Amino acid sequence: MFMRVDRLITELPPPKKQDPNAAAALQELLGGKYGEMSTLGNYMFQSFNFRSKDKLRPFYSLVASITAEELAHVELVSNGVAMLNNGPDKPGGDAGPGGDISKSPFEAMQDIRLAAAFLSNGGGATPVNSNGVSWNNDFITTTGNLIFDLLHNFHLECGARLHKLRVYETLSGDDATGREVCGYLLVRGSVHAHSYALALKKLTGVEIEKMLPTPNIPLAKIPECQKYLDEGSHRRLYTWSPDDYKDISGIWSNDEVALPRPSPPITPPRNSTKSPPSSTRLRADPIGAASAVPLPATQSLSMLAMDWPICPPA
Repeated sequence: MFMRVDRLITELPPPKKQDPNAAAALQELLGGKYGEMSTLGNYMFQSFNFRSKDKLRPFYSLVASITAEELAHVELVSNGVAMLNNGPDKPGGDAGPGGDISKSPFEAMQDIRLAAAFLSNGGGATPVNSNGVSWNNDFITTTGNLIFDLLHNFHLECGARLHKLRVYETLSGDDATGREVCGYLLVRGSVHAHSYALALKKLTGVEIEKMLPTPNIPLAKIPECQKYLDEGSHRRLYTWSPDDYKDISGIWSNDEVALPRPSPPITPPRNSTKSPPSSTRLRADPIGAASAVPLPATQSLSMLAMDWPICPPA
């Protein structure tokens, strides 16, 4: 069962203005192929259908505990969408008889990407993607084969990380609400991707964590990720229960450190007079010290693939 707490999983800054097109972009993180409805739906039904729980308890606990967090992520994105659709609260906005509808107060809504968000949903969020296409059951994979399902979850988390970054890149600096949603979810998504990689390693011996991070996302370059990195959110896998699911320590134990492979320094071709690109990315060493590794110049962070490591809980 689930217990509900009346607060968001992280605080969102209020929007500076009404921005329904930014809200439409954020809808991709809710009802898109790799959105929070997909991660929730996959993990929830996999946990409901899980077989041989006694034999495979740590893996069941992993999927079940991440399910609870995904519920909070659905709530977070939905609130971000509604906040951007409706704009900042207006003092006394609920007082009085309302505006004069004969003056077409919502005429501008004819030109927004998701007019249905206003015409049908009153500015709220629904499980649709950025183009208004409904999320559906076909995005759920629950086969009863643990390795297959975990491999699918690993793929899903990597795809979600890529899409969060691309949505982030569509949002302007004024869209603090949407950017905060993306920044938080990028950090927590890195935890989930690493945890599924470690689970697959436990089951098969394949060091799939060496593929991480995929895609190449340097979270240290994203301002909205910084406070979550500073507080250690990238180092923790939560049970979301006071007593249950502690078996995840069999996967995410105190001696596990899921570090990305360091990239080799970039050297210029022989006989070349050009200097290596000047931009850098941060790599965290096991002791926590950050060192700079040259990074090729790029127009988009979504084409990169290195971020802070996921370390065991303190």
